[in-house]
Amino acid sequence: MGSLSTPLLVVVFVAGAGATWAAGVLLSRSTDSLDRRFGLGEELGGLILLAIAGTLPEIAIVASASLAGHLDIAVGNLIGGIAVQTLVLLILDAATGPSRPLSYLVGSLIPVLEALIVIVCLATVLGGVTLPASTSIGGVSPTSIAAVLFWLAGLWVVNRVRKSPEWTVDMPGSAPGRRNRREPHPNENRPFTARTTAFVAGAFTLASLVTLAAGVGLQSSGNQLADRMGLNGAVFGATILAAATALPEISSGIAAVQLGDNRLAVGDILGGNSFQITLFLLADLLAGTPVIVAARGSDVWLGATGLLMTGIVAAAVIVRPRRTYLRLGVDSIALLVVYAGAIALLHNVT
Repeated sequence: MGSLSTPLLVVVFVAGAGATWAAGVLLSRSTDSLDRRFGLGEELGGLILLAIAGTLPEIAIVASASLAGHLDIAVGNLIGGIAVQTLVLLILDAATGPSRPLSYLVGSLIPVLEALIVIVCLATVLGGVTLPASTSIGGVSPTSIAAVLFWLAGLWVVNRVRKSPEWTVDMPGSAPGRRNRREPHPNENRPFTARTTAFVAGAFTLASLVTLAAGVGLQSSGNQLADRMGLNGAVFGATILAAATALPEISSGIAAVQLGDNRLAVGDILGGNSFQITLFLLADLLAGTPVIVAARGSDVWLGATGLLMTGIVAAAVIVRPRRTYLRLGVDSIALLVVYAGAIALLHNVT
């Protein structure tokens, strides 16, 4: 795409973002329909398949960047994207309504466990920055392998606790909503109820292909735009590119809170973040070298920002702030302040 003019590159990038959003909505709806028909999320294997389906834009960008040798974009999108996608909770909080913050309504400690998985996996990957490429195992960083193992173990723990918790929690005033989307909801619009399973599977396949193609377009055009704007790939991947791939999460999250599925809305964001970190293994395999060694100070800075923001989310679910300010809980305001401060100081990071 280097031969395209800057305005055309912007058009390609915006078109890729729009396609990612539209295909992401279709992908989410078709995935939910297939989950209800086959019960995909009941066991560990089904949860993994659902996680892959929900992170296709990031998979496409990471795969495209790794194969093209743009390791800084792959690292920036994976690490910096955690902070951007956690910030999506601010939008969902505003969409919840002015009476109570989203964190007050969650009514479950499951999101705290999911936040801990994000923290453990992200901290593990960030540790790989200090390791030389010579410590790789077949071109794969040991921290990439460890992050996948920690994620699988965490997923098993969360699924086990969700099915048979060994504790009870009383959160007066909460409104957690459904435990999963297979449970019927009187106000939910189910667009594929009258369609055959083959039709839904076809819609899922089409949405997946469009998402993957859009991800490649976003990565290619975004890399050229970053060069022409004088941005390094890490910063571009961690901010503008990560925001573009977060559009489907915003759409599905708003739909969830409008239905009152507050626990699912928060869990989807945190679950997507933890799975995203496991994509370092995919990036290493495609690049043939540990991509984390391409991390810069800005990546570590934004990774630490993601850790801090995830900690704020976990604490808010436990503390349960009651008041809202301009439709936002104090935790959402804290997320905004932390992210804005991190971005403002980013140019000072070496």
